[in-house]
Formats: sequence, C-alpha cells, structure tokens
Amino acid sequence: MAPRSKQDENPIPSVWARRRSEPDQPALSRAAIVREAVAMLDAEGVEALSMRKLAARLSAGATSLYRHVATKDELMELAVDEVAAEIHVPPAGGADWRAAVTEAATSFRATSLRHPWLSSVLGQAGLAYLGPNLMSFSERLAALFTAVGFPEPSRAIDTVLSYVIGMSTTESAWLVTVARSGESEADFIARLMPAAQQAASEHDHLSASYGKAMEAAVDPVALRDTKFAYGLEVVLDGLALRLPR
Repeated sequence: MAPRSKQDENPIPSVWARRRSEPDQPALSRAAIVREAVAMLDAEGVEALSMRKLAARLSAGATSLYRHVATKDELMELAVDEVAAEIHVPPAGGADWRAAVTEAATSFRATSLRHPWLSSVLGQAGLAYLGPNLMSFSERLAALFTAVGFPEPSRAIDTVLSYVIGMSTTESAWLVTVARSGESEADFIARLMPAAQQAASEHDHLSASYGKAMEAAVDPVALRDTKFAYGLEVVLDGLALRLPR
C-alpha cells in the first residue's frame, strides 16, 4: 500500500481542490445532483437544503450522493458555480465600456434575483471562485476592465461587484419576504406603507421620502430597476475618474 502523502492528510476543503473519482452509478451524475440542488435552493432557500432531503428528491440514498459530493459545503460550491454560468459579460474592447460594465452588472443582478440565495452565500461557499464558470466570469471581467485601461483593474472590478452583490443581497431578501406573504409586491407594499408612513410622520425628510415611495409603488419592479441603475451610474462615475486622461 502506497504511503499517504501530506496533501492527503491535510486536504484543502474545496470540491475544486479534490481529485474527482469516477462515478459508481452513472445514472446519478454530479451534474444531476447539482441541478436538483439549485432547484431546491431556489424553491426553499439555503436553510432547507440537506443531503438527506436532496437524496429523497433524487430517489436515491444519501450514501449515493456522497460518492459524488463529499459534503454540503462542496455542494454549495458546485451550486454557486452552476448558476454563475448564467451571468453574461460582453466581450472586451468595445467602444462603450460603461455600457459593457452595466450589461455585466445587470446580468449579475438578474441572476441573483432568479436565485435569491446566491448573493448571501458568495462569501461563504468555500473556494467557489475556483469553479470553472466563476473563473470564466472573472477572466472576462478582467479582460474588459484591462482593455478600458484601468491602472488597477482588479480594484475597479471589486468596487463594481461590491455594489452589485450588496444591492442584490438586500433586494433578494426583500423579495423572499414578499413571497412568504403570499401577496404581490405591489399589494404587500400597499399594506405596509401606512404603518411605515405613520412611523415616519415625526421625521420630515423620512415622511416626504415615504410619500414619494408610495406614489411609485404602483410599479415596484420599475422602482427597483431605477434604484439599481442610479447607484451603478454613481459607481461608474467615480471609476471613470480613475482612468488615465
């Protein structure tokens, strides 16, 4: 028997750092497991995901899943990388870099809203950034910002992503709350606003703000889109000042 290497004794806790073995049950592939995990996360959230429940949904034993995915943490890494494939980044070198970055940021936000769990786990999913789809996403962003001429493209990228992830996390949490109410977003806001306006009535600026929000609540999706676009424009205005003249 060959001696165990130091690397075997102290493995890196990530699915992307582990040698992939051949599946014992071809009918139950890792891809099928990940697709079902994403569907479960979308429907029920991170708290509801477990290897046991996932195995039941796949009509398989939990042991069968562990042949393909060693831990729930690995499963989350795989799920994050799976949905990262949906994020579109335009090719580098276009004439309008702001439009390209806006398109990438908007696609990231849209992906996060389709998968409300995504933004909240990005910083917790181990070494998810080593996944092929997230690596491809990062490479395409790096190419875009480098082509524009940013002296420190990685810092510019971090700035944009911090804004997008922060906004998407808040927005996703809000939409989950709305979904749990069983109401439409507009109806939920209409029921909530009188109490909010009453609480803000003693604060002049807040009271005026809530009044305008109530007027805009007839189309909450458009309102959220406008708020996201405004903030992104401010971020890009700041980054534009960093470009060499």
